[in-house]
Order: sequence, then C-alpha cells, then structure tokens
Amino acid sequence: MQIVLWDTRHGGAFKDFAGGFGVGQFRGHGLRAKIIEQFYRRDFRAPPLAYGYLAAGLKQLGHVVTYALEHTPPADLYILNPALMTLPYELTMIRQLNERFPAMRILVCGQVASTMPESFQGLNCQVLKGEPEQLLQTLDEVLASPEQLHDIGTVADLDALPFPDWSIFPYKKFKVGYDFWKFPTAYVQSSRGCTLSCSYCPYIILENKVRARAPELVAEEIRRGGELYGFQSFKFRDPLFGAKRKHLEQVVAEIGKLPKKIQFSVESRIELLTRETLTLLRDVGLTSVTVGIETPSRETLVKYKRAPVKDDKQSQFVDLCRGLGIRVVSGFMIGFPEDTRQTIRAVLRYAKQVDPFAANFNVCTPYPGTDWLNEIEHLVASHDWSRYDVYTPNLKYEHLTTEEVYELHQECFRQYYFRWKYLKDNGRFLFPRLHAAASSLRGLFAGKRPAEPTTAQPASVSGSKAKMPVSLPILAGSVPESSSGRGDAKKCA
Repeated sequence: MQIVLWDTRHGGAFKDFAGGFGVGQFRGHGLRAKIIEQFYRRDFRAPPLAYGYLAAGLKQLGHVVTYALEHTPPADLYILNPALMTLPYELTMIRQLNERFPAMRILVCGQVASTMPESFQGLNCQVLKGEPEQLLQTLDEVLASPEQLHDIGTVADLDALPFPDWSIFPYKKFKVGYDFWKFPTAYVQSSRGCTLSCSYCPYIILENKVRARAPELVAEEIRRGGELYGFQSFKFRDPLFGAKRKHLEQVVAEIGKLPKKIQFSVESRIELLTRETLTLLRDVGLTSVTVGIETPSRETLVKYKRAPVKDDKQSQFVDLCRGLGIRVVSGFMIGFPEDTRQTIRAVLRYAKQVDPFAANFNVCTPYPGTDWLNEIEHLVASHDWSRYDVYTPNLKYEHLTTEEVYELHQECFRQYYFRWKYLKDNGRFLFPRLHAAASSLRGLFAGKRPAEPTTAQPASVSGSKAKMPVSLPILAGSVPESSSGRGDAKKCA
C-alpha cells in the first residue's frame, strides 16, 4: 500500500509534547514580547517520535511510506496524529480527503484519538485508542474491521520496536535551540510512562507506570541516528527520566561507549538528579535538564496532587546545574481557577529567584481525560480546541477575567527575560563564543584544553537604562514538555 503519514504545524504546533496533546508557540504582544516570540520561531522540531517508528515498521511490512506536511497527495491509506490545538484543522482535512478520495482509508491515532474519539463521529475514518506504534501489530485487523473505534492497546515490549526511520522527514532541519548548540536534533526515548499523579497532567492518561527500553538499544539508536542522518543532539522524550536508577546508570554507561560524543537533554524531577547523577550525565553529553517547578504555592501543588519538592531546593538545583555547565529549563504554571494578580506575580517573583536558563510560563490547560478536567468542567470557558496551546486562557476565573490572565501571562515573559540578573547568571550560555574564548585564554595560561561553548549562537542585544532585552534561549513550546514541567516545561516532573 501507499501510506501517507500526514502532519500539520498549523498555528505553530509541536505535537510531541503535553502528553501528545501538543503545544503551540508563544505569541508576544508589544515590542519586548515580540522579541521573545522570535526565539520560539527558530526551532523546527521533529514530528512525533511515533511517526519515526511507524515509518520504519510499515516499511518493514512492505508498504511504501511517505510524509506529507500540510499537502495531501493521493494514497491508499492516510495516518493522522492530531494535536489538540490542530484538531479543528485536521477534522476539516479529513472531510476534504473524504470528498476528494472517497475510497481512501484514514486512520487517526495518538492521544487526541484515544481520549476524544467522539470528535470523529460522522467522518469516514477509523479511530485508534492506544499507542500509535501498536498499529504495526494490528494494521490488518483494523483495516478488515467495519468498526470506527479500535482499542489497539499499548506496546508490550518497547525493545521490539524498530529503530525510527527519519529518511522521509526533513530531518536536516530538526532543531531544539534551548537545549543544544549542535544540530540537527532527534527525539529518542529510554522509557515511557510516569509514576506521579498530578491531576492536571496528560502524561498519565494511558498508564501510571514506567516501561523501560534496553540501554544498549537506546545507545544503538543514537549511534545510528548520528551515522545515517547526522544527528548531533538528542532530546530524550521520557516523561520521567531516571525513574529507575539502575536503568539510568546503564543508559549512561552505554552512551559513554559511543564512538562520537553527543549532546542530549532529559526531563525529570530534581529529587532524581543528584550531583552525582548530573555529573555522570554531564560527562557523557548532558547539556540541558527540563524540570517542572509550576508554582511556589505548596497549597496549590497539594491541591492538584503534585508532589512538592521538599525544603524548596529548586534554587540550589539550578545553581548546581549552572556550575556543572548544564542548562535548566523550568516550567511554571499560572491561570489556576483561584489565581489572583498576587498569586501570578508570586510565581513570577519565584521564577526570578530560581533563575533558570529558560523559564516557560504555561497557562493551566484542562486536558481531556485528566482527573482535573472532571473536577473543573463547570469552569471551562471554551471548547475551541485551537485555543488549547498552553498560552491561551480557557477557564472561568474566580478573581480575574480572561483578558487579565492573558496580560499577566505576557507580563511574566517580559519581566523574566528583560533584566540584568538574568544576563549575569546565564551569560555563559547566552554568549558561548565569548565564554569559549575566555576559557581558551585560561587554558593557555594553565596549560589546559579549551572548553567547548555552552550554548547556541547569541542573538543581538538591545537595551535601555533600566531594563535590557537579552539574548534569549529558544523556549520550549512547554508545556511543559515536561510534567517535570510537562509541555516542554510543563510536565509534572
């Protein structure tokens, strides 16, 4: 069969984040916010990792597989993996495909399909509940069935998955600039699932446990990615990297055996990343860690079943990572139903205190399938899914209007990045060439090898007497990408 893996980045969507619901890009209002927005636009992230696995597995089954970004070529079968914010657009595309190619089969997979199958009623397509890669085991069964909805389950053995085939994708463009300075960037995964119980987090909808891949297969996938596609950096998509300590150590050992040193990033909780662990990871290529801080309010964290970090060690963690040359990407959340101006500004003040390299402020988003949505369904102000990009308010707030939450969100971004302390604390990451040159001079005098740069090429700097727009990182469409901050930085880790 001729199979098309169809995709869209409509609205700036990054589909492989927020537990598969996807996130959008920050849109700035005003000069300073517009400057920040430009850094969001520089990334070109890979399509969902599941597409890489499907491309490889479907080819092994003898099918001809192509990738279509926005355009709609003729084929026997289309496979779609919608993000929440692209769902209205993709529903329209399915209707158009039904009209243009009435005999063509259409399969819809991923988190949106699993949690919102009713969205596709009345359309000529089949909806798959479960993990997309499970389609490699169930394709014939699905195509032979007249039913619209199929529960295909989850992958029982992650080691049985083929290595992703990125050849049909524009892989040379793949880039995650806030994590790395070497590109292109691929996604990789050493485990799936999360053992935490944050009520607002979409990463635990399908399962609340951790499945791990064999460390040697993880390293081999990385090696092949570098050899076949030239990938120089790898973003681990584990929802909770390091959940199993022994497995982490084995992954580190295998990465250390690679013939060429790589750059990689992970997302997790800070309790799992001790100095010893961070040093082990840094020595084999770790450049960036994503963690979810969310809010300094212990009461809010407990209310939404997120385990608070004891003794407020976030600042110490960021300082530790900075000293090791590791960037920290943190997710902060605003726009809880009970928020006030004071509580949102408290989050901003705390973000400034912790001072990570990248701070992503996400608006609380009620994802379908989460316990939180069940609790606050009466407070949902909009079911226009195109607004569900983690940067747009969609709730009825007790003390604020939607417009006020929006403006406070913009304020958080503007005030966080436009300050001298940010420049001072993160200068080594913002100005890598200058840092590398200084390290080289020190090395010459000390007889040591010069250090590598610690971040991407800096952008231009403009300023005023009081505040200064600095060279900003390319932020995650974080949500956190993490419930470590989940969405790039909005997970619950």
